[in-house]
Amino acid sequence: MYSFKNDYSEGAHPNILHALLKHNTTQEEGYGDDRHTKNAIAVLRTLLGDKSADVHLLAGGTQTNLIAISSFLRPHEACITVSSGHIATHETGAIEATGHKLLTVSSPNGKLSPELIEPVLAEHHFEHMVKPRLVYISNPTELGTVYDRSELETLHKYCQGKNLLIYMDGARLGAVLTCKAAQLSLADIYRLTDAFFLGATKNGALLGEALIIQNPDLQKDVRYLIKQRGGLLAKGRVLGIQFEELFSNKLYFELAEHANNMAQHLVTELKGVGCGFWIESPTNQIFPIIDNRVIEELSKTFEFYIWAKIDTEHSVIRLVTSWATPITAVTEFVDVYINALQASR
Repeated sequence: MYSFKNDYSEGAHPNILHALLKHNTTQEEGYGDDRHTKNAIAVLRTLLGDKSADVHLLAGGTQTNLIAISSFLRPHEACITVSSGHIATHETGAIEATGHKLLTVSSPNGKLSPELIEPVLAEHHFEHMVKPRLVYISNPTELGTVYDRSELETLHKYCQGKNLLIYMDGARLGAVLTCKAAQLSLADIYRLTDAFFLGATKNGALLGEALIIQNPDLQKDVRYLIKQRGGLLAKGRVLGIQFEELFSNKLYFELAEHANNMAQHLVTELKGVGCGFWIESPTNQIFPIIDNRVIEELSKTFEFYIWAKIDTEHSVIRLVTSWATPITAVTEFVDVYINALQASR
C-alpha cells in the first residue's frame, strides 16, 4: 500500500540524517545557541533580505501557531480565519484554549479576502464582543490553493488600513515558494506579513518550523513565551542542523518542487482520461472527483482520504504527494485508476 494521505509519512531526507549523525557527538550549546542554529538563522535572514530578522526554530506547526497567536493577542482580542483553516479544524481547540476566540468565515477556495473580513469587523464593533485583531491565513490553504503576490499585497494593505495583524501559517510554504503562479519569495512574504512560519516537517525534515516575526511590536519577550509554552528545546541543535542542511544548498526548494511536480503530473494524467477536480490546486494537494466504485478499487492499493461526497455515486478524494514520492507510485495510481474506470463501465 502506497500512501497519498499526507506529506510527512516518510522520515527525513538522507542529507539531514547524515548531517545529524556527522555532528552527533560534537558538544554544542543548548536552547538554540548552537552554531548550527545560528548558521541556519543567518542563511534564512539572507533569504528574507533582513540581517536582523527575528527568527525562532520550533518543533511543530500547532505549537508554533499556539505560541505565536497567543503571544501576539491581548486577552480580549480574537483571530479571524476561514472555517477550513487548520487552527479551526485540526488543532484540538489549541487557540481557544489560550482564551482567544476564533471568528470563522466560509470561503469556497479556502482563502480570506477583504470582502470576507469586512462583515466580521462590522459585527464586532464594540466592547461587548471580542475585538478582531489578527487575520490568520495559510499558504497554501487546506485546499491546496495559494495566495499569489497580488492577493497577498491586497490583503496586507487592507489589514494595515484596519489595524489588523496578518499571520501566515506556512506548514507547506515550500509548495508556494516553488509554485510559479504564486510569484512569491521569502522576502515578499516577510514584507507582506507581520509574522509567519516556514514549515520543514512536511518538506523533508524530521521536524521543525521557523517562526519569523517582521513586526517589531510583536518581537518583545517572544523567547520567554516560547519557553513558557514548552517550545524551547534543550537540544536545539536538532532543529538547527536540519534547517542548515535544508537551506544552505537550496535542498528545501528542490524537495518542495518535486512534491508539486508529482501532484501536477497526477493532475495532467487524470484530466487526460476525463477525471474532474473539486478545486484547482497548483500545489502538492489535489482533489479529484472519482466514482465510488473506482475509489473502492484504488483503496486496495493506495491510502488516501475521502474528502467530501459529491452525490450518491461520486466522492472527492485528497491526494498529497511528498518530497519523496516516486514517479512509479504516480504512474501506478493512474494505471489502477484507468483499469478500474474501464471495469466500472
